[in-house]
Parts: sequence; structure tokens; C-alpha cells
Amino acid sequence: MDVFDACKDIVTIVVPCFNEEAALPHFYTAVSEVVQDMPIQYEFHFVNDGSTDGTLEILHQLSNQDPHVYYDSFSRNFGKEAAMYAGLKASRGNYVVIMDADLQHPPKLLKTMYERLQESGADCAAAHRVDRTGEGSLRNFCSRKFYQLINAICCVKMDDGAGDYRMMSRQMVDSLLSFHEVNRYSKGLFSYIGFQTIWIDYENVNRQEGTSKWSMRSLFLYALEGITAFSNVPLLLAAVFGLIFCLVGFIILLYILFFRFDKVFLIICLLFFIGGMQMLFTGIFGEYLAKNVAEARHRPLYIIKETNRRQY
Repeated sequence: MDVFDACKDIVTIVVPCFNEEAALPHFYTAVSEVVQDMPIQYEFHFVNDGSTDGTLEILHQLSNQDPHVYYDSFSRNFGKEAAMYAGLKASRGNYVVIMDADLQHPPKLLKTMYERLQESGADCAAAHRVDRTGEGSLRNFCSRKFYQLINAICCVKMDDGAGDYRMMSRQMVDSLLSFHEVNRYSKGLFSYIGFQTIWIDYENVNRQEGTSKWSMRSLFLYALEGITAFSNVPLLLAAVFGLIFCLVGFIILLYILFFRFDKVFLIICLLFFIGGMQMLFTGIFGEYLAKNVAEARHRPLYIIKETNRRQY
């Protein structure tokens, strides 16, 4: 559908996909039933993030049978942040929604989001997950502690139940697209840019098909991305601990000069302790430095290998 009716709102539904062959048909059917019952025009924009299963073939089928379906397919896996950015950049709607393909984002909320935006004039209606039913206790514990930490040290506030599932105005989307950084952390950017947001509570929904692509390792790296993207506190802590170690070292030196005990053992312990702390903070410095190098290279955030989009 290349020509839209100017009298109706256009909603673009951006869907990052990575190995979602089993879930995509169910997702498309469920969302289509909801948006067809809304007083809007709509388009799907799927972004295939280097899937190795039949995700791209499913997108071929959907785009052939439905003119509302568009897709971009990456040359490899660039990550969900890159996929979301590509979808936002390609969107044409005056409202844009980000949804996961696994149906953990309830499609029925789309109608509520749109209605709340029309009533309030806000720029964003975001889903707020009130529980984590179905997730492991370790993952729940780590998630809660992460949000406690990041809210304590970062310049923006991020809620544990807030995710990517939200309907945004064109102005808000354009503001997000104005950030060209390679190391993106959208949860932080949503808060950083401001704009009035209405929160809509919902209970956690288990995946309908397939398995989660988020391992504990990938979640840890994503959490580290968020902390280093929105806080300089780790760098400040490195400086503070460095000063403390200098003072402790000086005190220990005075103690050694005036009291007799096993000096060799003490020195070995101090070397291991201080050496370990130096390696830790060198790693922190390296993380920030690596981000600056990545930004300075100006490499593309993603590479599109295939698309069914014509020039708008």
C-alpha cells in the first residue's frame, strides 16, 4: 500500500526478528485481527536480523499475500538495537509501534494505546509489565538488582517493567533517529529524550512458539551497555578507589616500619589485591575507550541485503 489516505492516522508496526520462523505466522494473524478493527491505516515493517532458520521465507510469503507487509533483511546478525533502528528509520506512520514477534507483547494493547494517545495528546503509550511470571528466579533477581543499580548511578530513570513495546508519535520517533550512536541502548534513550508517556499495565505472557534468544551472557552484556551508555560513575569509582588504595598503601607502609611480622607474605597479598583492582579498572577504562573508538569509525549500524520496499 504505497498511497495512504491523509484523513486517517498511519500506524507502522516495527518487528525485529531473529529466528522467529515458528512464531511469525501466529504473530501476523493476531496483530492483523487487532489493527483491522481500528480506525487507522497500518503497515508492518519486519526486520530480519540475520536469521538462520526460515524467517526470511515466511516474510516472503507474508509480503506476497499482504501489501501491508514490508521487510528488510540484514546481511548478518547485527543485534536487536540495530533492527529496531532500521525499522524506525523505514517507518512512514505518524505513529510507530515496536513489538516482539514472540507474542509476549499482547496485540490487544494496540487498540488501548491508540485510544489513550488520542484522548490525552501524549507522545507515547508504553506497555508496563507488572510481573515476571514464567521467568526463572535467578533471572528475576538479577533483573531487579540491575535496575536498582542503573537507577542509582545513571542520569535517567528506567523502570523494571518498562520495555520496548510502545506506540510513539512521529515527533518522538524522529527524535530517537537523531541519535546516530553505534552503541545504542533504547531503554535509556526512551527516558533520555523525554516526551509525555502514558503507561499501560499488563501481565507477563509466555512465548507462544520458539525459545528466548536472550541468554544470561547476552543479558549481562546488554546491561553493561546500558550502564556505560548513561553513566560515568564507574570511571569516578575508579578514581576514588585509586585514591583509597594509595592511602591504604601508605598506612600499611608505616605499619611495616614500626612493627615486626611476615613482611613477604603481606607484600604478596597486597600485590595480588592491588594488581587485581588495577586490572578491573583498566577493563572499565577499556570499555569506555572501545565505545569511543566504535563511534569514531563511523561504521554503519547495519547492512541491508534484501528488502521489498520501493522508494517511498
